[in-house]
Amino acid sequence: MPLEWIGYEEAVRYYYLGQVVYACGSTLYRVRGGVNSATGRRSTIDLNSIIATEGSRQASMKGQASYTPPLNNPTLFRRDAHLCLYCGKRFRTAELSRDHVTPVSQGGADTWTNVVTACKRCNNHKRDRTPERAGMELIAVPFTPTHAEYVYLQGRRILADQMEFLKSHFPRRSPLRVREP
Repeated sequence: MPLEWIGYEEAVRYYYLGQVVYACGSTLYRVRGGVNSATGRRSTIDLNSIIATEGSRQASMKGQASYTPPLNNPTLFRRDAHLCLYCGKRFRTAELSRDHVTPVSQGGADTWTNVVTACKRCNNHKRDRTPERAGMELIAVPFTPTHAEYVYLQGRRILADQMEFLKSHFPRRSPLRVREP
């Protein structure tokens, strides 16, 4: 299960501690260490783009169907492809806002399935009403991303082999499967 992006320094630590169970993908870096005074040999570690480590109980929870990733605007906007889910136009991040489909003032929760990306104009027009009461229609159904989808949505640069690995963990009907990285 893909869990998170790590830097090469942390990957070296996992290799050094013997916690890498297997590696796949392409070799990204060859890190050179010091010279062994007894043998005169220099240590090297080849770092792959994907590594599997021995997981913890907390990490394994991220693979459970009941896991809900943290909700934040940058990831929400990426989930909705920077589209206002009311007017259907694409906007820059600064022009977007989080809209609660069922307003908080009416008992709506701040959850992935109750929030959508909206341009500021549409959000102001909707105010504290449901889309039906505001005469507006959603162009897509909000969904809770799985952890693999959340890793993708965090917006890091993703190599082709990493993307293939991530997509293999997306649900079959995920709307993110058809998107270009």
